[in-house]
Amino acid sequence: MNCIVTAGPTYEPLDDVRRLTNFSTGRLGTELANDLTRHGHQVTLLLGEMATYTGQTRSKRVERFSTTDDLRKKMRSLANKKIHAVFHAAAVSDFSFGDIFTRSQAGKLSRVQRAKKIPTRDGRLLAELLPTPKIISKLRQWFPTAILVGWKYEADGNRSQAVLAARRQIAECLTDLCVANGPAYGSGFGLVTATEKPVHLKSSTALFTALERLVR
Repeated sequence: MNCIVTAGPTYEPLDDVRRLTNFSTGRLGTELANDLTRHGHQVTLLLGEMATYTGQTRSKRVERFSTTDDLRKKMRSLANKKIHAVFHAAAVSDFSFGDIFTRSQAGKLSRVQRAKKIPTRDGRLLAELLPTPKIISKLRQWFPTAILVGWKYEADGNRSQAVLAARRQIAECLTDLCVANGPAYGSGFGLVTATEKPVHLKSSTALFTALERLVR
C-alpha cells in the first residue's frame, strides 16, 4: 500500500534568524514510517527540517519540510497519486507571526518593519500571533479515498477529555481515526474512532502494529 507519514515540527519565521516552532523530535512518525516500510508498504515520509531524531530512516522517499505552508504544498502535491493511507503525526505550528511592535516607556506601540533581522536594541518586541490554517482539515479533500489518521496531543485535562478532543478532530476534519496522547491522556496511546470504544495501546510498538493492520 502507498502511505504518507508526516513527522516532526513545522516552524514559522519571525525573520531570517528567529523562528516559532513546536517541541517535536520526529521520532514517533519516523519509526512508524520504518515499521510500515518493514512490512512492505511504499512510504513517503515528510519530515520536518527541525526534527532532532537521528535514528535510522528506512523509507525509500523522504522529503523535508520547513513551514506549515511548505508542508501543505508538499502534501497537496501528492494528491494526484494513489494514496491508501495518510498518518499525519507532524507537530504543525498553531500560530504564525503577524505584526511586530515595540512599546515605548510611555506605553506607545510602534509597528516594526519586517527585516532580515529585526533589531532588538529597543529591548522589547511585541508579536502578534495569527492562527495557521489546519492542514488536517484539507486531507479528506486531497485524499478522498484514503484512510486518514490524525494525532491529538492534549496537555491539560484527563484521559476522557483527551478522547473527546480526538473525536472532535475526527468529526471536524472527516478523518477515520485519531491517536490521542500527551499528559492529559497519560501513558501510552489511545486509538480513537468516531463511535467505538477507544483502544488503549501501552507502547509505540503496539501502536505501530495497530496502525499497520489498517492498511493490510
